[in-house]
Amino acid sequence: MKRILIVDDDVTFALMLATWLGKKGFETATAASLEAARKRLAEESCDLVLTDMRLPDGDGTDLLEWIARRAEAVPVIVMTGYAEIGNAVRSMKLGAKDYVSKPVNPEELLQKIREATERPKTAASAAVPAVGNDAASAVRPSAGRTVPDYIEGRSDAARKLYEHVRLVAPTQMSVLIEGESGTGKEHIARLIHERSRRADKPFVAVDCGAIPRELAASEFFGHAKGSFTGALSDKTGAFEAANGGTLFLDEVGNLTYETQVQLLRALQERRIRPVGGLREIPTDIRIVSATNENLEEAIARGAFRADLYHRLDQFVLRMPRLRDTPEDILLYADFFLDEANRELDKKIVGFDAGAAAALRNFPWPGNLRQMKNVVMYATLLAAGEYITCAELPSEITGAESAATLLRDPATEEQRIRRALAASGGNKSQAAKALGIDRKTLYNKLRLYGIE
Repeated sequence: MKRILIVDDDVTFALMLATWLGKKGFETATAASLEAARKRLAEESCDLVLTDMRLPDGDGTDLLEWIARRAEAVPVIVMTGYAEIGNAVRSMKLGAKDYVSKPVNPEELLQKIREATERPKTAASAAVPAVGNDAASAVRPSAGRTVPDYIEGRSDAARKLYEHVRLVAPTQMSVLIEGESGTGKEHIARLIHERSRRADKPFVAVDCGAIPRELAASEFFGHAKGSFTGALSDKTGAFEAANGGTLFLDEVGNLTYETQVQLLRALQERRIRPVGGLREIPTDIRIVSATNENLEEAIARGAFRADLYHRLDQFVLRMPRLRDTPEDILLYADFFLDEANRELDKKIVGFDAGAAAALRNFPWPGNLRQMKNVVMYATLLAAGEYITCAELPSEITGAESAATLLRDPATEEQRIRRALAASGGNKSQAAKALGIDRKTLYNKLRLYGIE
């Protein structure tokens, strides 16, 4: 039975919470002060600490710092009636596993408790944070405490997204993740896999936009040695590599029509035949797909098969755009600042008022990926304790013109053409100047018919 220490000076609330958690199968203990909590933790072991932010002789962050100094691996969830982003960020920086605001939503709290107590307390990171560049949700050990590799937004849209992830992950349903580039689609795909019954099996990601037409069958299904020129040895395809686990099809809308037919057949028959192979291989995989374009419109244009689409969209998740969740902007920026500090071995405290305002006002066409790059850039340049507007790229501090760009498609097309002209047609440089990635630029080029 998991043991939870509840730290709260509201004795009535703590007793009610302890009684409720007891009915949910947890053993509980309570402490009404910081000193009492320290004594409990020094004398008894527990699997989770659930602490109020405000205590009579200190606050929750004091307890987090004390736990960190003792190199305790116990996860901590902080509760507060002062629902401010600053408190959430401060708590997460000090090693809190999660953060909930009072009045507490019981089911939300129970879900967070289960996640914190059921996951390993430390784990190797599978990739760079997804919120920045579409990667895995994991934790890694650092200075005797856990450091999260991603952070959930506090906006209604972010809460709804992660609630849907919690609902669909344990099922066998195919999931289609829709959203702009840089919103963290691969992160969500990996999170679904990690919370599924297939978590101990492979997660294989395929960038559908990067597969040459002539090699698509080989990439998905593998090939036998000598089956075509250049096939110097047998190759295991993505379907076989992901067998028993999850196959993630990133930017699935970029698949050629011929490849869509082959993919549909493999999904229907649950069998594949490597190119040039003589035997069929049974497969058991879950498909999670992602796209930054409207596949229904692609179906109407004849560019995407309706029957494949309906194989992929049993459950649809829509990624919120960063500009649509302004209340999350500084939360994410602080998270990326922590990452940049660790990577660059710096100790920047935060953003001054001007820089924070610039971050909030910028429309972030490249979403979280762009923000991660901007914060890393600014952290590298910063010489003082705080990042100022002087360290932010000029496109961030000129947010008004960027917002106009997003509202006016004609202006957007003109700016794309100017960026291409200025870069001599180099699309990578043009995308960088526009603050977007290459995939988004290519989609815009197709949209506006720019050669």
